[in-house]
Amino acid sequence: MHSKRRHFLKSSLAATALVLPDNIFGNSHAPAGRHIQEVKLAANTPESPKESIRFSVIGLNHGHIYGQVEALLGGGGELVAVYAKEADLLQNFVKRYPKVKIAQSIEEILEDESIQLVASAAIPVERAPLGIRVMQHGKDYMVDKPGIVNMEQFKEVKTVQKETQRIYSIMYSERLANPASVQAAKLVQSGAIGKVVQTIGLGPHRMRPHTRPEWFFDPDKAGGILCDIGSHQCDQFLFYTNSREAEVVTSQIGNFDNAKYPEFADFGDMQVRSPKATGYIRIDWFTPDGLDTWGDGRLTILGTEGYIECRKYIDIAGRKGGNHLFLVDQKETKYYDCTGLHMPYGEQLVSDVVNRTETAMTQDHCFLAAELAIQAQESAYRLQV
Repeated sequence: MHSKRRHFLKSSLAATALVLPDNIFGNSHAPAGRHIQEVKLAANTPESPKESIRFSVIGLNHGHIYGQVEALLGGGGELVAVYAKEADLLQNFVKRYPKVKIAQSIEEILEDESIQLVASAAIPVERAPLGIRVMQHGKDYMVDKPGIVNMEQFKEVKTVQKETQRIYSIMYSERLANPASVQAAKLVQSGAIGKVVQTIGLGPHRMRPHTRPEWFFDPDKAGGILCDIGSHQCDQFLFYTNSREAEVVTSQIGNFDNAKYPEFADFGDMQVRSPKATGYIRIDWFTPDGLDTWGDGRLTILGTEGYIECRKYIDIAGRKGGNHLFLVDQKETKYYDCTGLHMPYGEQLVSDVVNRTETAMTQDHCFLAAELAIQAQESAYRLQV
């Protein structure tokens, strides 16, 4: 009896296999022979910058300061002086830039009338008060994110900026210093994916607590996960959706794996919207050691005619390096290697300092991205984990 049943089942399955429709695996609409077109963008190193400025550095507490300095040097800036309280951080900076003058105080830099801009990556809670002093001394300010850590600071910075008309530029490096993000901007602005509907920004990071200073785990000093690295994603949402107003719909944070630091949050997400589009943002400190870089940062831009995905720092499918961009539209799928693409932020900011323009980033955009991140942080529901 059992052998007859097995024979019947085998015969039935074999017969069924012969008449299975082509689209049962979802590929009936895939054109035969279609493959992903791969495009390696040519390096487009620009001519020498047209403008130049003298700038100095105050505060070296985050390694992002080196990217800030390189952007300014590449954009036509001349590094004049540096001040930092920490001897070890100062030693490393001078080793990299041996011609820089070591200032003996913050005042020495602020009172030097030849200096047009100050760059800083100080402890986050110290960044806004320093920026206020910089603007009040008639200089422009370029600061690492988070450039402002709470709403009280935010209101004061906005007031002083309006009074002084100085530039307060927060370097949202995940857009401004990433070639794939620059290429994404070109594609969106050319209409490659139609009207932008939504952005999804994922910002996973590796932490390694033993390498972090104590202030990193204090949200009052560091800003908190959404205010800090979430500000990158708020900047990208506003930029790619071309939104000039927006609001936080909901936000939440949690501490899943760092009980030693109870006020710290190692996970956070938020939803934002504007009259034009929506955005989802997820941030975490859980990048595993098995990944070959500090985080698999991703940006997806959904449009009415297609979508773009940026794999900024690694392609886990196997392509080497970072700066990967994928474009899917109504006709084809393309892969772009964006490695050689020029990033214009430094040159644009230098030009803005000289010409009093807003080509690198409008002041309203800079502040709105920071405001969204602060609001999300301050109103976040705390998960009980």
